[in-house]
Amino acid sequence: MRAGYYQEQLEGYKAFIPADLPPNPPIDMDSELVSLLSSADRCLGRLDGATSVLPNPDLFVAMYVRQEAVLSSQIEGTQSTLEDVLEFEIDEQGNEHPKDVQEVVNYISAMNYGLQRLNELPLCLRLIREIHQKLLDGVRGSDRSPGEFRKSQNWIGHEGCNLKTASFIPPPLAQMHQALDNLEKFIHYNTNLPVLIQCGLIHAQFETIHPFLDGNGRVGRLLITFLLCQKGILQRPLLYLSYYLKAHRQEYYDVLMNIRTNGDWEGWLKFFLRGVYEVSQTATNTAQNILKLQQNHRQLISQQSGGSNNSLLLLDLLFTQPIVNINLVQTHLNSSYNTAKKTVDHFIQLGLLTEITGYQRNRRYRYDPYLALF
Repeated sequence: MRAGYYQEQLEGYKAFIPADLPPNPPIDMDSELVSLLSSADRCLGRLDGATSVLPNPDLFVAMYVRQEAVLSSQIEGTQSTLEDVLEFEIDEQGNEHPKDVQEVVNYISAMNYGLQRLNELPLCLRLIREIHQKLLDGVRGSDRSPGEFRKSQNWIGHEGCNLKTASFIPPPLAQMHQALDNLEKFIHYNTNLPVLIQCGLIHAQFETIHPFLDGNGRVGRLLITFLLCQKGILQRPLLYLSYYLKAHRQEYYDVLMNIRTNGDWEGWLKFFLRGVYEVSQTATNTAQNILKLQQNHRQLISQQSGGSNNSLLLLDLLFTQPIVNINLVQTHLNSSYNTAKKTVDHFIQLGLLTEITGYQRNRRYRYDPYLALF
């Protein structure tokens, strides 16, 4: 078959052996696929341009990385929220954090590590293993060979299923390594295929190979962003599909399976490009709304505080860390505790900050207008 075939194993189950990339026969670039590709490309370009006008686009990126980490981890069953992550960052020792928040923090670490390593090393199997190591370090799955491709057969299916009842069984070890070698060549192969088509093919093929015992979904989603950055489509890592994939989870699984059962690469690519288009539009709108919010709140502070330097410094901090405590503000302002508290109290009066603990001590404050944009 076009995408591969099922092969009976000695143990009595059928494993899928993926065909090499690029697909043969080649992708049918029909009018619908061409139109979706054009729209997705256009929206990605608009997103790249929109972020360039932000005063500090890296702040926007940092929030998007956190949000992607939360959503991608939720697809895998974690319960932690964006707010949990932000609170964890200012108080790692707190006892109130959900147990799985470290998984999300690991995802952020893996993302940032991968982007940094791309300056030294092209996207390859070695880098994929390094990212996987960061992802599973000290969390659920840390006993399942972090940073190493699997040395045993795995499978996909409902909780408690086995090789006999699994909905999909990836390739056995020998064929897995062959498929990974082909995937690495395809990543570096100077193909005539458009970059977004390449990204879609690579993500789907990685998920089919399923080379790790745990964490395949998260690594596969990270690959999309890394590829777009490596190939120069995005200057900053701003395209995150987890929101779209979470919202259309069953369709996502169905179109991937349809590649394996019917060789329908085109159906998957259309789904993928719709996601790129939708997510790019949303991110562009968010970037524009952040710029408006920042301008409006700087103006409000100028009117109500006379443009106080401490107030403007606190506003800048909130775009980096939208949940704060007085100690964090004190450090950022390089001020006394009382000055920091006075500045925070002023922001509460302006409606910019909300106290979220209800405690008398160890209080935390949230920049609701900004968080609402995410």
